[in-house]
Amino acid sequence: MGMTMIENLLARKAGLARVAPGDIVTVEVDMCVMIDLQFATMWIPPARIHDPDKVAVIMDHAVPAPTLKDAAGGPKARKFVADFGIEKFFDVGRHGICHQVIAENGLARPGEVLACTDSHTCAGGAYNTAARGMGPTEVYSILCTGSTWYQVAPTVRYELTGSLSPEVSGKDVFLYLANSFGDATNQNLEFGGPGLASVPLNDRRTIATQAAEISADFATFGVDDVLREFLAARGVTDFRAAEADPDAEYADVRTIDLSGLEPYVARPGTVSRNGLPVSGIEHRTIDQAFIGSCANGQLEDLRIAADILRGRTVAPGVRLLVTPASQQIYRDAMRLGYLQDLADAGAVVTNATCGACFGYHMGVVGPGEVCLTSSTRNFTGRMGSTEAEIYMASPATVAASAVAGYITDPRSVTA
Repeated sequence: MGMTMIENLLARKAGLARVAPGDIVTVEVDMCVMIDLQFATMWIPPARIHDPDKVAVIMDHAVPAPTLKDAAGGPKARKFVADFGIEKFFDVGRHGICHQVIAENGLARPGEVLACTDSHTCAGGAYNTAARGMGPTEVYSILCTGSTWYQVAPTVRYELTGSLSPEVSGKDVFLYLANSFGDATNQNLEFGGPGLASVPLNDRRTIATQAAEISADFATFGVDDVLREFLAARGVTDFRAAEADPDAEYADVRTIDLSGLEPYVARPGTVSRNGLPVSGIEHRTIDQAFIGSCANGQLEDLRIAADILRGRTVAPGVRLLVTPASQQIYRDAMRLGYLQDLADAGAVVTNATCGACFGYHMGVVGPGEVCLTSSTRNFTGRMGSTEAEIYMASPATVAASAVAGYITDPRSVTA
């Protein structure tokens, strides 16, 4: 039998002819990404590093610094990159959520391995990269040695057919998959099929990013013309894509007709087997609506929200927070007028950072409040109080609900 996409990638990076589920492989890491929290919490300067060209440092979670602890980490990061001649440094002013900055700068490349101290590093799978989040200790080891190890997991293949309708996004696709199939613990996810061409790259990244919420190891998309065009615009042309063999062996193959999907919402607590079409949810008023994060703070997400909010007003009693995923997106959205439309509707547009997504600053929810978010997680206490409720949906659903004052189908606004 042949190998899956991720198996072919890991075999090549390990210098092996073949790998199979259960194998433990040691691989070269092509890009090691470090974030500001690592310097603010447990930083010990290394005596040497493996290769400064394979290291990037991105100020992303707590930028500009909201606490003294975070402020103390900044100088450590700046000294580290200066001491070791690391050119890929994205300081305040060039900052943003690391997965967005990685994408914008072509750091996630087809057929390569990327590691980062953030659980949503699987976002890089949208670019045919073996990308996976790791703890700070393991990333520190990669920084010094240039390699890491993985145990090869079985792969589930999603064969996409049909086409996404205009009202349905990558977030809806993911919420449908999470509700229908549940967790993917100790599994790799592979996405392909004739329907892939209808899924824009921003939506592929949303799906890949959210794979962390169902505990998948890797979530990998194939290379097609959509991805090649994106990479070429960022100067990435010299790559060797990872492909699945025609006779690859999968743990399961699931065919998804994209044409039949509709906007989805996940109830508080988890996304796994905990969602339903938004058209079927009970009347639920909201206190806060959030559009942002590595999953849905992309430029297209802001455009979708601006299109819905243009000429409308956020409902009384609702706080709508919009956080661009990077400084570059902030600038582009400002230039295109999206930020003006959002602010005119009553939204608060924040600095580009993780912010409210992980309940740290710029929008923590309080006891008894209900938040509808397009960010990455909805478990109890994620965005603030353990007595708050967090529902998850697409940016379109969040924007429409902010106008209505309760969770509502975006098609009721865009129709």
